[in-house]
Amino acid sequence: MSIRFSALPLSVAAAAVLSACASLSPVSLDTAAQALDANGVGSIEFAGTGRWFQFGQAPAPGEAWPPFDVSRYVADIDYAKQAARVQIVRSQVVELPRVRPAPVEQRADQYVLGKTAWNRVATANAAPGNATAQPAAVIDRQAEIWSTPQGFIKAAKANGATLTGGFGGTEVSFTVDGKYKYVGKLDSQGRVERIQTWTDTPVLGDTLLETRFSGYKDFGGVAFPTRIVRSQGGFPVLDLTVTDVKRNPALNFEVPAEVASFKPAPIKVDAQKLGDGVWYLTGGTHHSVLVEEKDYLVLVEAPLNEDRSLALIAKAKELVPSKSIKCVINTHVHFDHSGGLRTFVAEGATIVTLKGNESYYEKAWAAPHTLVPDRLAQSGKAPKFQTVSGKFEFGDRKVEVHEIVGSGHNDAFALVWLPESKVLVEADAYTPVAAGTPVPPPANPYTVNLADNIARLKLDVGQIAALHGPRVTTLADLRAAVAPGTSAAR
Repeated sequence: MSIRFSALPLSVAAAAVLSACASLSPVSLDTAAQALDANGVGSIEFAGTGRWFQFGQAPAPGEAWPPFDVSRYVADIDYAKQAARVQIVRSQVVELPRVRPAPVEQRADQYVLGKTAWNRVATANAAPGNATAQPAAVIDRQAEIWSTPQGFIKAAKANGATLTGGFGGTEVSFTVDGKYKYVGKLDSQGRVERIQTWTDTPVLGDTLLETRFSGYKDFGGVAFPTRIVRSQGGFPVLDLTVTDVKRNPALNFEVPAEVASFKPAPIKVDAQKLGDGVWYLTGGTHHSVLVEEKDYLVLVEAPLNEDRSLALIAKAKELVPSKSIKCVINTHVHFDHSGGLRTFVAEGATIVTLKGNESYYEKAWAAPHTLVPDRLAQSGKAPKFQTVSGKFEFGDRKVEVHEIVGSGHNDAFALVWLPESKVLVEADAYTPVAAGTPVPPPANPYTVNLADNIARLKLDVGQIAALHGPRVTTLADLRAAVAPGTSAAR
């Protein structure tokens, strides 16, 4: 038997080689700018519907961010001014079997202009509401401007981008402000398929913000994707179906006077004594509780960020100069309640948290933290944990940490009970209203669940130190917030 080999004609083989080489050559930024009309688009508006996801508020450690249905999303961007306005109308999705409060329509109206960010109180009739400065939002909102197809090409051209060809398309990389890295991918026509950048978050450190585009079509002379999927920290934060795009709309961005004159106030920590060796630390949106033991201090909750934690440490030293915080109790993993924990890890404190949170924190805190290096990144210390399953009791005052069972807010959720002073410490399960203010119906299911857990644990509660809200309350206040007919109200 003989085998015969056939060969392609030389001209066909050469054409195949040339085609393969061409596919490896990078698409130029000029080609991309022409495909997207990036040079001709000075401003853009795109609108659509879809889903928005609440970053940092996963219902369990390691799960996706909770979804909201978006009935209206409008983004207006002025590239030359580095300015944007995003308006969102959204409502949280109830995902059974977790029981959550009834969905309420939320309206967001968010702005950035250069290095200034602010929000306005969104109104149904589009009238301008009160403006509040949002300095912490500047970097992320700027990143969203450059994470649009036209914005990315403009930024690439302005920042001396490096282009690399390959079979998967053209990779474009550059750095903004000498610090923030952008990496994008162009298809063979020069359209942007993906943009990656990294911003800082207190829990995750250098956090990947990735935006993917698909379904490009012509919208009145400008090519724009019909679907945008953005993820942050590994899970989606936006999934938008684009239904309308306006090329070069007339936009007028001005920083409101009250925002332009805004100066951040020094972080304030007030102390209210709740009992012997127990202080309620307030002075902001998030509170903590300090407990004095014989040889050390215990802090319940390290919220927000390192600046808040440093202020808490300073207040503790003022209250009890001879002792330091050796133990920090964490109620749950939501970022606004765990963002300051890293500071205490750097101080050598033990983190007391539910067992389900330990591996999440270990992984998150091991990630790079180079954009805004904090004390833990500088110290390189490994965290020390005391994990809780069900109940954990420690200290001379017999501080008790109990798992909250059956709450839809979070699957690894704890309360703290101080039996000596009859103080209950909790976060997010019950947020009291101001004294004399009626509790609006219907009852929050998290509050109902907390009352049921108190009854289950047979806690003789005298005071409730909620880690949100305007005041210390009592069990009677909690019961008043629970709808009639529930087990806790009877």
